Amino acid sequence: MSDSIDTSFADRVVTITMNEPERGNPLSRDDYLTIYDALQAARDTDARCVVLEGAGDAFSSGFDVESMGESDDDGTLHDSVEQIQRHEHRLVRELITHPLPIIGKIDGPAIGDAAGFAIACDIPLASERTRIGFSHVRFGLSMDCGISYVLPRLVGRGLAMELAMTGRIVDGERAQELGLVNHVFATDEFEARADEIVSEIATGPPIALKHIKELVRTSHETSLEDALANEATRQTIVFETEDYRRAVEALREGEEPEFRGR
Repeated sequence: MSDSIDTSFADRVVTITMNEPERGNPLSRDDYLTIYDALQAARDTDARCVVLEGAGDAFSSGFDVESMGESDDDGTLHDSVEQIQRHEHRLVRELITHPLPIIGKIDGPAIGDAAGFAIACDIPLASERTRIGFSHVRFGLSMDCGISYVLPRLVGRGLAMELAMTGRIVDGERAQELGLVNHVFATDEFEARADEIVSEIATGPPIALKHIKELVRTSHETSLEDALANEATRQTIVFETEDYRRAVEALREGEEPEFRGR
């Protein structure tokens, strides 16, 4: 496992930090497995959300170029496909399907694979120094890390084609205009402003949050009738929770509810 990924747990939040700031937090395949394992472990805690971030002045510079090509000529095409699926694809699938809300704190560059992981987060937040680039094409590569799935759903077919075919890097303001990130905060305010959103999610009703994530996640592949049926089913489930009953009582008393996850 990797020594450059740190995980912490506090205030109902699991924080996963890519921590090699002197190199811009590049990612190896060991890093992908370590992040995946941290996400898996978060399922067994009482965390209410996960934060994915980079240390220092970058989110991540992407796949570690120093290891590029080392094993590309080894094995068969089938072996190479399995390698990608065991590492990059296992991680991005976990980010997208994880039951907890995942907040991406994108403070600085997110390039290549890291750009794919950044936009796979449920709530991507950026600073003024954020730079996002789907830059695989600059290495003569196509697309990876779920970018072909997530990017067109965020920006549409034409812009997805342009961003992927040029590898153009966009700044935080442009990323927000395109819908790649939810907010762009001043760099010196980023931590405080992002943590406000993290805290708001972390104090929310965890059972309802999990159902909200699944409803939104599957909406693109669902018909209207199926979406309405899914809403009715999930809403009926949360109607039966103690959180719902306590929230109704608290709001009737003019108080803010405290959710306990049951």
